[in-house]
Amino acid sequence: MTETVDLNADMGESYGPWVMGDDAGLLQTVTSANIACGFHAGDWDVMADTMRAAVRHGVGIGAHPGFADLQGFGRRRMTVSPESLGNMIRYQLGAAQAMARATGGAVRHLKLHGALANMAAEDRGLARDCYSAALSVAPDIIIMVLAGTAQQAAVTELGCKAACEIFADRAYNDDATLVDRGLPGAVIHDPEIASRRVVAMVRAGAIIAESGKHIPTRIDTICLHGDTPKALSIAQQSRAALQSAGISLAQFTGAVVQQQS
Repeated sequence: MTETVDLNADMGESYGPWVMGDDAGLLQTVTSANIACGFHAGDWDVMADTMRAAVRHGVGIGAHPGFADLQGFGRRRMTVSPESLGNMIRYQLGAAQAMARATGGAVRHLKLHGALANMAAEDRGLARDCYSAALSVAPDIIIMVLAGTAQQAAVTELGCKAACEIFADRAYNDDATLVDRGLPGAVIHDPEIASRRVVAMVRAGAIIAESGKHIPTRIDTICLHGDTPKALSIAQQSRAALQSAGISLAQFTGAVVQQQS
């Protein structure tokens, strides 16, 4: 069983006068933050404010690149050439690095967002293209991957530092991919249910699919989405449940992922 785990949340997703999520509350609860880079959400001011707050709370900063899709919040699948996709990743990571440095921090990890992340979870080549682009800009960056998916296979091939992630508030298919958001029960809104399943998965060292199937995996970090109404409650209850179960919370360090058996 994992004795120490990181808690991460997607944030910095407000835009101009439009407010998304309770980043201030989440930054007092999580240990790592995945901050939008302006393509699917966020803007330069939101990015700066979120990173400055992350530094103040000692929370690890991550770049959270996605498709250029503000209207669809990065959740619409797109067809992009490998060269252009790589440049999209470099562009967003570069912006995140610059803003983090200006606010007294540094980008230590990268996590893909939304539809891009789901596509990379199914397509090892696409995942490898994204991660190779990030590594061309920041060779020592830690790549956060959806545990048990093609994303994990891609970082294993690349031999880079990685952190394997599970979700507190999303349901799983039997192949470790996430249940489509359009289906009933895909997103978990009950903090009690989310916190119980997080402890169960960490204790089991496995993703627990909706069918009850256990998918053994390394677990370095747990994602708590910041854009749902109960996000802060889920984060707080999950943190408390993990600590009550004797599981410590700390930022992941990143390590090379071994080939799955």
